[in-house]
Amino acid sequence: MAVKNKGGRAQPASGPRLWFWRTVKIGSAVALVGLIGLIVAVMTVMGSLPSFQDMKSSPNGQMILVKAADGTEIMQLGPSFGEWLDIEDIPDVMKDAMVSVEDRRYAYHPGVDPIGIGRAIYNSVAGGGRVRATSTITQQLARNVFLSNSRSYTRKIREGVLALALERKFSKDQILELYLNKVYFGGGAYGVDSAARKFFNHDGTDLSLAEAAIIAGLVKAPSRYSPTADTEAALGRAGVVLAVMQDVGTITPAQAAGADLQGVEFAAEKGQNSVRYFTDWALPQLDTLIDDNGEPIVVWTTLDLAMQRAGTEAIQANVPRGTQGALVSLDRDGAVRAMVGGTDYVTSNYNRATSALRQPGSAWKLFVYLAALESGYTPEDIVTDAPVTIGGWSPRNSGGSYAGDITLRTAFAYSKNTVAARIGEDVGTSTIANMARRFGITTPITTLPSMVLGSSEVRVIDMVRAFAGVSSGGVAIAPYGITKVTTSDGEVLYQHEADMSQVLVPPHVTAGMTDLLQTAVNVGTGRAAQIGRPVAGKTGTTNSNKDGWFLGFSSGITTGVWMGRDDARAVGGLQGGTAPARAFAQYMRVAVAKRKVEPFDTELVLPEWQLEPDDEAYFGSPDDVIFIDENGNPIEQGRGPDVPDPFAPPPLQQPEQLDDNFIDRALGRDSAPQRPQTRQAEPRPPVRRPPPAPNPQDQRVAPVLRDDEGQ
Repeated sequence: MAVKNKGGRAQPASGPRLWFWRTVKIGSAVALVGLIGLIVAVMTVMGSLPSFQDMKSSPNGQMILVKAADGTEIMQLGPSFGEWLDIEDIPDVMKDAMVSVEDRRYAYHPGVDPIGIGRAIYNSVAGGGRVRATSTITQQLARNVFLSNSRSYTRKIREGVLALALERKFSKDQILELYLNKVYFGGGAYGVDSAARKFFNHDGTDLSLAEAAIIAGLVKAPSRYSPTADTEAALGRAGVVLAVMQDVGTITPAQAAGADLQGVEFAAEKGQNSVRYFTDWALPQLDTLIDDNGEPIVVWTTLDLAMQRAGTEAIQANVPRGTQGALVSLDRDGAVRAMVGGTDYVTSNYNRATSALRQPGSAWKLFVYLAALESGYTPEDIVTDAPVTIGGWSPRNSGGSYAGDITLRTAFAYSKNTVAARIGEDVGTSTIANMARRFGITTPITTLPSMVLGSSEVRVIDMVRAFAGVSSGGVAIAPYGITKVTTSDGEVLYQHEADMSQVLVPPHVTAGMTDLLQTAVNVGTGRAAQIGRPVAGKTGTTNSNKDGWFLGFSSGITTGVWMGRDDARAVGGLQGGTAPARAFAQYMRVAVAKRKVEPFDTELVLPEWQLEPDDEAYFGSPDDVIFIDENGNPIEQGRGPDVPDPFAPPPLQQPEQLDDNFIDRALGRDSAPQRPQTRQAEPRPPVRRPPPAPNPQDQRVAPVLRDDEGQ
C-alpha cells in the first residue's frame, strides 16, 4: 500500500502497516493454495473410497468362531458384529443418544466441525494445555475403518480429509448407519446389535432409553465403562449421556428422569471355564494349519462338551484340598474329546495338561514292560521279587515286603519296583528310553537305573498319547484338536486327515501289555478305576506323594488324570489308586456311556522266534526236509542222524517207577531249577511256565500281595 507525500508523490507504506498487508496477501495466497490442495485431495480420496455395500461388508478385524465336535458354538474370538441393522431399524433413542453425546452438530458440519475445533483451540490457549479437539462421528468412522489410533498430527490431517470425502460420497444417514454398525463398544462387540446382545441378551432393534444411554456411553472408553468390567461406572456414564440428551433437547426432563438405569437387567457374563484350557492349546495351531488372512473363519474342533463337563466335574470333585488336577481324553484316532488344565481357569489359566512337567512314578512302567514284552518276556513268565542292587542303587517295595517268584502279570498288577529294576537291567535303560520316545514322550529322559520308576518328568498329554498307542494295537497316535477350518461362507481352508500308518510295536506286544494293564485294574493297584466294563490302566505315585496319576482306556477312549500341587510339595494320602483313579472312573462312566462294550484282545500270537521248541510244527511233508550234517553237507532226504520218524508208533512205555518224583511227574510239575533272578540277553535262560493263570478278566481275588503304591 502506498501514501502521498507533500509534493503529491506516492511513497511506499512502511512499518507495521506494511508487514500487516504483506502477511494478509501471503496468507490469502497460502490459504487459496491450501484450499485448492484440500479440494484436490478430497476429490482424489473420494474417488478411491469403496462403495456403501463394500463398506458394509468389510469387518474391522478377523473373527474366529470356535465350534465343538457337534457344531455347538464354544466361543467367539476377535470382533463380534452381530446382525447388520439398517438405519431405519435402529431405534431413534439409540441414534439420538449417540449423536447427542458424540457429535451434536452432526447434521450441519461437512465432516469436520469448525466450531468444535475453534472451541478446542480457545480452551487450549486459555487453559495452557494442548489442543483437545473432539472428532466428529464421520471422523471416528474414518479412523475406525481406514486408520489407526495413533496420536499424531499427520493422522489427524488424513482423518479430516477422509471425513470430508466420506461426507461428499455418502449421505448423513448412510454414514450414521455405518458408524452404528461398526463402532467398538467393548468386550469384542462391534456395532449396536452386537453390544445389545452381549450386554442385554437381546438384539439391537428393541432398546430402551436407559439401554441406549448405556451403549452410547461406552464409545468414549469401552474398557472403563463396560458393564462387564464395572457396572457402576457404566451406569454413571449413562447418566451423563442422559443429561447431554436433555441439554441438546432430544429428550425432555421427564423422559430423562423416567429412564430407570438401576432397573436395567444385564446379561449374565459367560464365565471363563475349562473349555478355555482346550482352546488355548488348539487355536495357536491355526498359524501352521492355514495361511494368514483377515476374513472371518469357523474352527471346528474335536471337543465333546458333555465329556468336557464330565472331566471338569471329575477333577473338581476328587482333587484333594489345596491341589490341582489335569485330565486329557483322546478318542481312538487321537481326537481330543476333553482337556482340563486345572480346577478353575479364572483363578489360574496355566494348562497343566499340556505344559506342566511332572514325574509319572509307576505309570512309567508302561515303557519298562513294553520293552520287556518286545524283548521276549510274556505275562506268564516267572520273575523274582526280592532285594536287588544295581550300580549302587537299591530299590525297595512299599512296606519293605517281597513276594519271591511271581508272574510278570502279578508283578505289574502290584507295581513291584524290584521287578521293574531287574527288567531294566536285563533289557537296558536305553531300550526303555527308546520305547518311551517311540510312544510319544518328548521331554528329556534319563538312562540311570532309577529311570524305571519314573524319575524323568513328562507331560500329561504325552503320557495319554502313549497309552492310546497301546489301546490302538501299537499304532502311533497323535493328539489333535482341530478337524476343519472354513470361511464364514463354508469354503474349506483345512481338513484334518489322521495318519494311522506308523506301527510302533508288533501286535503281540500291545496284546501282552493290555493283558497286564487290565489285570492292574481288575485285581491290582487300579481297582478304584473299575466302571463295570473292561478297563486297562496303570496307577502312578511319586516319592512323598507329590504326584498321583491314573492312565487307562476303555471302549476306544484313552484318558489320563494327574493330581498334585503346583509347588511340588507332598500331598498327604495322594496315590494314583485313590483320587486320580476315582476321577478317572467318574469321568469314564460318562465318556463311554453311549459306546458299546469292547472286550480287550489279549491273545498272544507270539512270533516264530519266540516259540518254545515243543510248540513248533512242521510245515509240509517230512520227506520235503533236507537234513545236513555238522559240516553243512546234505544227507539222506527225510532222514537224518538219530532223527525219529514222526509217523512211527510210540515205543512201549516202561512201568512207572514209584520214586520220590512220582507225584511231580503225575501232576506235570517241572522240577527244573527256577529262572535266574536277572534275565540275560544272550543266551536267554529257559522260561518257566507256572500252572495255568486265571483269566485277566476274572474278578476273583488274586493272592494277597502288597503293591508298591501302598494299596
